[in-house]
Parts: sequence; C-alpha cells; structure tokens
Amino acid sequence: MKNIIRTIKTRTIGLIAVAVTVAFTAIACSGSGTTQSTTEVGIAPEKVVDYIHTVLLADRTAYTKHVVNRLTKLEGKEKPEGVVDAEATEGWQETGGVPLPAQMFRLGSEVALENTTEFTYGLISTWNINDSHKPQTEFEQKAMEEVNQTGEPYKDYQEIGGQTYYSAVYPDKAVAEACVTCHNTHPVHLERYPDKKFTMDDVMGGIIINLPVDQS
Repeated sequence: MKNIIRTIKTRTIGLIAVAVTVAFTAIACSGSGTTQSTTEVGIAPEKVVDYIHTVLLADRTAYTKHVVNRLTKLEGKEKPEGVVDAEATEGWQETGGVPLPAQMFRLGSEVALENTTEFTYGLISTWNINDSHKPQTEFEQKAMEEVNQTGEPYKDYQEIGGQTYYSAVYPDKAVAEACVTCHNTHPVHLERYPDKKFTMDDVMGGIIINLPVDQS
C-alpha cells in the first residue's frame, strides 16, 4: 500500500512539473486585468491553471476510485466491496492505514511546495472540516459562492502580499461513495452542518490554484 501511495505522489509531482514549465511562459497580466503578450511566446494563465487542474483532478479521482474504494474499511466501517485488507482513515499514521482523499491531496500539495514556489494549490470548502480549508480571502469567499451556485470554475486576478496571482477555483465534486459517507458521518460535519447531506456528484468544495504572474 505504501508503494501505491508513493507511486501516485511521484506521478503527480512529475506531471505538475510539466505544468510548471508551461507556467514559466504564461502571459502576464496588465494593470487593467486584461492579458497581454510578453516578449516570449506564452500560454494564457487561464490555460495554465486548467492544465494543472486536469492533472490534480485525475490523480485525486484515481486515488479515490482505485485505492480508497478497494479497501475493506473506511473510518472503521466495513466496505462490502472492499478487496484490499486496509483502512482509509483520518488517523492513518497512527493506525497503519492510508490517507483519506482530502489528506492525500494535501500531502501532494506539501510535496509540490517543496519542489517549486511557482504556484500553490489546495482545497477550500464552505463546509470545511479542516479549518485550514476554510475560505479566507475575499477572492476565496466570492469564488466559493459562485462555484457552489453554478458548479463551474471561478477565475480572476488577485493580489497577495504584493504579488499578483491568477487564481482559479474549480468545483470539487463527490466522485465516489467514500467521499459522501466520510463527510456526512464525520463528527465535525455533524456538529457544524447538521442539515447538509452530500450525495454523489454534489459540489463539496473547491480546488484552488494560485499562479503568480508578472504585472506589466
């Protein structure tokens, strides 16, 4: 099981590295919020974040469907269709299990941050269980409102610490029953959002990508 996790993380970082290479030639943003070409041939930042998101979503979905869904237990509860004798649990380090999908995603983002400072990514949600996933900035709050309502990505420029970023929030939908079951029965979710019950394909939060751009 550790080999599976290591393989997925290595593949994710490798694919993200390709996206970072593309990001180096991203079109810069102008002061008016429009885009204009640099002296090099570039790719528009909205395309770059789409490429990055495609990689992140593919690996997260694959991990959820082909690893977590095949385990015999999810947070202490038996999974009838499980075939691998292991458990997906929030306390995976203490129990010898494997990380939940959201935890695996965060682990990947931490490894990516160790390898590049060119962009960041993570999870945010209106119904966050982990407080670090709560929408913090004005952009994140507005983006999550739009994504929750439309189910479509929200993209715009924002400034953080004097640096201009092209940021995008993509809907993070329930792609497997494990996602729904884990959230709906989690003690923090039951305490904070007792009336919120997720079903398959519901928007559960957002995947946020922050791509730094040069302002010209």
